[in-house]
Amino acid sequence: MNYLRIPALLPLALLMGGAPPEEARFDAQGRMAFPDGYREWVFVTSGHGMSYNPVANAAALAPFDNVFVNRAAYEAFKATGHWPDGTVLVLEIHAASDKGSINVAGAFQSGTARGVEVHVRDSKRFKTQDGWAFFGFDPDKQAPAEKIAESASCYSCHEQHAAVDRTFVQFYPTLLPIAKAKGTLSPAYVKEAGQ
Repeated sequence: MNYLRIPALLPLALLMGGAPPEEARFDAQGRMAFPDGYREWVFVTSGHGMSYNPVANAAALAPFDNVFVNRAAYEAFKATGHWPDGTVLVLEIHAASDKGSINVAGAFQSGTARGVEVHVRDSKRFKTQDGWAFFGFDPDKQAPAEKIAESASCYSCHEQHAAVDRTFVQFYPTLLPIAKAKGTLSPAYVKEAGQ
């Protein structure tokens, strides 16, 4: 019997005749649409209990986060060590659980996403911050989101501590070596990391 062989990693959306959009979409009011299909993008890292605030309280079970990036931006980064216009990075936050199934130690991600934060580069739309902007979404509602005000601490933190192009590539284990090889690490990060 002949079976149609379909690569296991081929996204279902492609089989159905179209891929999920991998670019930032905005409405007439400048609000960003929820990035549908981002889990089909390139996974670049995961964190557990990370906080950039030195006075943050440690939760009993600190949350997990996952970062995805649109494929075109990922490919451009691999080639140049920089993020191009059109980059969309999605940070998805999940609760942690330590009780479930056969688990007897450690923690795992559980439930639906508790939050979705997006970092977008679009120098035509965003004239400051080197074209970068942040958006925060309620993953349950998936309603369009307003740009987070540039007075928010995320902007200054990324400006001061980002390894590459206002992004925390220092936490992306597959991309940090590329940035090192391409010589695109920011001087501030190099000094901070003692490299």
